[in-house]
Amino acid sequence: MLWNFKPQARAFRYVGHKDVVTSVQFSPLGNLLASASRDRTVRLWIPDKRGKSSEFKAHTAPVRSVDFSADGQLLATASEDKSIKVWSVYRQRFLYSLYQHTHWVRCAKFSPDGRLIVSCSEDKTVKIWDGTNKQCVKNFSDSVGFANFVDFNPSATCIASAGSDHTVKIWDLRMNKLLQHYQVHSGGVNCLSFHPSGNFLITASSDGTLKILDLLEGRLIYTLQGHTGPVYAVSFSKNGELFSSGGADTQVLLWRTNFDVKNYGEAEARAARPLAPSGGTIKEVDLPSPPHRDKKEEDTSDFPSESQRNIPLALANVLEHVMEQLHVLTQTVSILEQRLTVTEDKLKECLENQQKLFSATQQKS
Repeated sequence: MLWNFKPQARAFRYVGHKDVVTSVQFSPLGNLLASASRDRTVRLWIPDKRGKSSEFKAHTAPVRSVDFSADGQLLATASEDKSIKVWSVYRQRFLYSLYQHTHWVRCAKFSPDGRLIVSCSEDKTVKIWDGTNKQCVKNFSDSVGFANFVDFNPSATCIASAGSDHTVKIWDLRMNKLLQHYQVHSGGVNCLSFHPSGNFLITASSDGTLKILDLLEGRLIYTLQGHTGPVYAVSFSKNGELFSSGGADTQVLLWRTNFDVKNYGEAEARAARPLAPSGGTIKEVDLPSPPHRDKKEEDTSDFPSESQRNIPLALANVLEHVMEQLHVLTQTVSILEQRLTVTEDKLKECLENQQKLFSATQQKS
């Protein structure tokens, strides 16, 4: 589906894949739309009302992700056939494959300069590939879960992974080590997206929430609840003013950020208020901006160490625990409300059926 935000403008529905569509992405110029599917193909669409497409018979198993390079000339695809493939967009032909994963590859992303590719697999590894010599140049492994999604930060100094073990990890590519580790979700993390500034990261989880992390402070700053089931996709807009999310509740939600407001306390207070849905599928929310940082800290692209953080780690852990408990309570209330609604609906249906039977009995007598 291609959605238009202009009032009264209809959405376009493109049909061509023969199985579940697993990934979609616009080209950098917005003149093409790529999609991957479980039908083992990749399609390139012209995003207009006609929606013409061309098909790549890409892999020998379902394709899990598709990604354009920054110049729009290359396309990377990841598949359950354990491979990553790179394609020429304009010639629409296969260029080369990357083989070293030993299980399904769930995601592959180009670095901002297009020189590197990061991939994650159910073999519990995250690999960095050099597109020039087609070799794996870095390998990060995990003993617990596997990454569902990976991506580079805007400066390409770090990568972030969304873990099936409920974790979010930031890996430093220069030091080849784990830089930050977040355990803020109570379900698998399915997707993440860096803010264009590189200072914030938003995550989507099967626990039904979106969470925004302040990477400079190294802490969770906001939890968003709008979906009524697992959230599978999230992405910031190019300028970072908006982000969208999609979930198992069949909804796509559009959110508005507010990271640049001057008064952090006022923004946080506004964000804490519940918001009424607008039109059922679009919600806007003002998110708090981070506390003021001095010029020296703002100019660095590195994340500070724990000793540099403004909030003590112990206090941050306590606050995160409190927020998690509040989240659990909120989820419990939501489940109870849903069950009450179902019970009311069934009771209403029983009463209506009883009334119909009574009327039919009266007519016969």
